[in-house]
Amino acid sequence: MMTTFDALAEPMRRRILDLLREQPRLVGELVELLDISQPGISKHLRVLREVGLVRVRQDAQRRWYELRLEPLAEIDAWLEPYRKLWGDRLDALERHLNEKKEE
Repeated sequence: MMTTFDALAEPMRRRILDLLREQPRLVGELVELLDISQPGISKHLRVLREVGLVRVRQDAQRRWYELRLEPLAEIDAWLEPYRKLWGDRLDALERHLNEKKEE
């Protein structure tokens, strides 16, 4: 079973998510915007759907793909300690540079 992180490792899937972040889209729109075949887009959308990053909304004959934010919140929570680590290091660098400037 593929994880959210596995799905996000693929650059094309990240590009699809970037487009879905702007607005829900039809497969045909994604094909045009990304210049890749419809079967290729469908394969990536299937993976994104299976890991829960997108949902499909049926509207008559059309299928709208929408971004789901919940899995991204989980990733954001996982990244938080790393952001804090970098923030602490950058604060230390700033203090060091300020001390050097005062000398």
